[in-house]
Amino acid sequence: MSEPILLIENLTADYLVREGLIRAVDNVSLEVRQGELLGIIGESGSGKTTLLQAITRVGPLNFIVRSGRVLYRNVDLLKLPDVELRRLLGTRIGFVFQAAQNSLNPFYRVRDHFYETLSSHYPDLDKVEMENRAIQYLELMHLNPNVLNLYPHQLSGGMKQRVVIALVLSTQPELVLLDEPVSALDLITQRSIVANLKEINTKYGTTMVYVTHDVESLIGLAHRIAIYYGGKIVEVGSIEQVLKDPLHPYTKALIDSLITTDKSSEEVKSIPGNPPSLLVGHKPQGCVFHPRCPYVKDICKRVEPPMLKLGDRHVACHLYKG
Repeated sequence: MSEPILLIENLTADYLVREGLIRAVDNVSLEVRQGELLGIIGESGSGKTTLLQAITRVGPLNFIVRSGRVLYRNVDLLKLPDVELRRLLGTRIGFVFQAAQNSLNPFYRVRDHFYETLSSHYPDLDKVEMENRAIQYLELMHLNPNVLNLYPHQLSGGMKQRVVIALVLSTQPELVLLDEPVSALDLITQRSIVANLKEINTKYGTTMVYVTHDVESLIGLAHRIAIYYGGKIVEVGSIEQVLKDPLHPYTKALIDSLITTDKSSEEVKSIPGNPPSLLVGHKPQGCVFHPRCPYVKDICKRVEPPMLKLGDRHVACHLYKG
């Protein structure tokens, strides 16, 4: 898992709103290695979903990718013509959207969803081949093939989410982007789907980027994690390193705020203050975390910290020197 399949360089993306520009992706650089499961963790509203939208150029009408490069196997996705990008997104790169189960057409059986998806990307497949592939990926997600005969309203929320993930996987992408894939589900269903994703990553080597606000959901799942705050990546490392020895003050505060069985209530600490505004002109100068940071220094208020490489880890903080 050493070669990058996806390389993001200095990516910046905005939303145009009545008040001005919301910069939800602010000069982000990150690599995704072949075969790994990379977790991206951040608070709600930090811009992590927008990062996936910027990678794939899939976003609302007021969404603008300003600058940067997104290299998938050395092909810049930001420069691809729309037709070529759609072909690539349908076959080599899959995207599971947040609350994706709501996108199922209520008038289509599950079988029809697979037929429509597969025929649009693989027109040479006949119906028997499409049905066999549908069954294969439904079973990967631990669903009975009889689900093919059902309509979405006949499925539970967890079953619908598994169907959507199976649909995305059925085109056999080598890179799958997952945006909060289990956030709307109960805890038992969440754990079951996360176990399915781990199995697929391990068995087939499918590279995955898993975006979430829940650190605990990535324990035992992710190989590396990237901590996202205020539109920026502030720390990257293996999940074991980051959870045991967090470097960035925000990462430390995030871990201290987790409620776990091995902590007393007195040990759980909330992060003081509020998340920063992402509106251009209102975001804090210097380090975006400095208004909430217990280690803040004068330089933090003036100068944005560069991303430093410390061994096999990366951190953007003035507490460290490269």
